[in-house]
Amino acid sequence: MCGRYAASRKPEDLALEFEAVPADGQPALAADFNVAPTKDVYVVRHAKERDAEGRPTGGGHRELRAVRWGLVPSWAKDVSVGNRMLNARVESLTEKPAFRKAAASRRCLVPADGWYEWAKRMDSPTKQPYFITPEDGSVLAFAGLWEVWGAGEDRLYTCTVVTAPATGALTEIHDRMPLVLPPDRWADWLDPAREDVAELAEPTPPELVERLELRPVSTAVNNVRSNGRELTARADSVSLPADQPALF
Repeated sequence: MCGRYAASRKPEDLALEFEAVPADGQPALAADFNVAPTKDVYVVRHAKERDAEGRPTGGGHRELRAVRWGLVPSWAKDVSVGNRMLNARVESLTEKPAFRKAAASRRCLVPADGWYEWAKRMDSPTKQPYFITPEDGSVLAFAGLWEVWGAGEDRLYTCTVVTAPATGALTEIHDRMPLVLPPDRWADWLDPAREDVAELAEPTPPELVERLELRPVSTAVNNVRSNGRELTARADSVSLPADQPALF
């Protein structure tokens, strides 16, 4: 699963990295080292280009857009359904009504520094959090889906993170992981003309997984109100303060 991650890069840096154009009129999101569900996050999507009268021109470009984490399908009665649509299992992308249409043509990339997972400890009932991040500090791109709910000024853009069975050393921490896509698969994943979802959603390459650091971090990240770069710092021996109950 993916229920918490870090995203600290500036929008101009993400736009350069992903060759995307920032969406008009959106204030920059602050660096967030404890991104939690329902927060606004950046995604990279294929945006259709329109003429002055709003008609599609047939062209398109990559757009960097802030959206809410928690997919709200266009047919949902209200936005609260998004609280349960944080992740989309890769095994059922083309089957579940909430994800089927988005998987066909509204795919996106979710930039991240890394993500958090919690593993059981032999010496304590408290789970040990890990920050899983590239050893070289490069950006990760989670496979995602996006949707639009509502119309006009009330339109709400939302997203979900696609998850897959964990592979390699990641299985020692959790049985699921975000579907992380290498740069050479970004264009195909974003292409709305590609309909072969099963092929596009092939597992994360083993060599990419091997380059990930599984870094134990402080249990301060358990609290969704905690933030700051220190949450991603290595903490080989940590314990939970008596006055701070586990929140995850």
